[in-house]
Amino acid sequence: MATPVLHIGNKNYSSWSMRSWLALKWGGIPFEEQIIPLGGEGYGRSEIKEVRAVSPSGRVPALHVGDTVIYESLAICEWAAEQAPSLWPADPLVRAEARAVSSEMHAGFFALRRDMSCNVRRRLSFTPNWPADTRTDLERLFELWGGLRARYGSDGQFLFGQRSIADAMFAPVATRLRTYKVETPDVAQAYCAAIFADPVFKEWEAAGEAEPWTLEQTEALYR
Repeated sequence: MATPVLHIGNKNYSSWSMRSWLALKWGGIPFEEQIIPLGGEGYGRSEIKEVRAVSPSGRVPALHVGDTVIYESLAICEWAAEQAPSLWPADPLVRAEARAVSSEMHAGFFALRRDMSCNVRRRLSFTPNWPADTRTDLERLFELWGGLRARYGSDGQFLFGQRSIADAMFAPVATRLRTYKVETPDVAQAYCAAIFADPVFKEWEAAGEAEPWTLEQTEALYR
């Protein structure tokens, strides 16, 4: 079988692409990457023609494995875990919990994602005044991270001790907290520091910072 190809958006902006990319890298799964710069005609409506050509949903990431297209980030992560089972915790109940929090990130935190667009290389000089629903999302985030670190912190620096898909799902959130100068509890700061120190994350970060493309719709949110 040919090497899988992961189609992703700009590394500076595409949080969903980051999640799948980290999982594949952490799993030691060989793949090729193809970056499709986002923006322009069709952006925001899932109608960018270059994305439509590789993803039936009109969104990235999309992983091509032979003739099969896996076009959803959590599904890509699950496929990766079938090749590299260490991407989920070994204990069945802990694994179920890791799946639950990964799904919660995937399906929730709408206000946080609405108000904190991903911009890996950007740092605000001020902390915005968040609306109530965004503050609620942050409270839940810190509660979730704190609880997991309290239970599994003795096994390592990540949410379930060792790196897992749960960390791939929350890594972009760590960058958002940094971008928007969010005041975080000590346990959240330590977890974000572990993400930022990870060599695979640092590879993604460096590539995002070096990208020549600018997504004006996102940059305008910071002015």
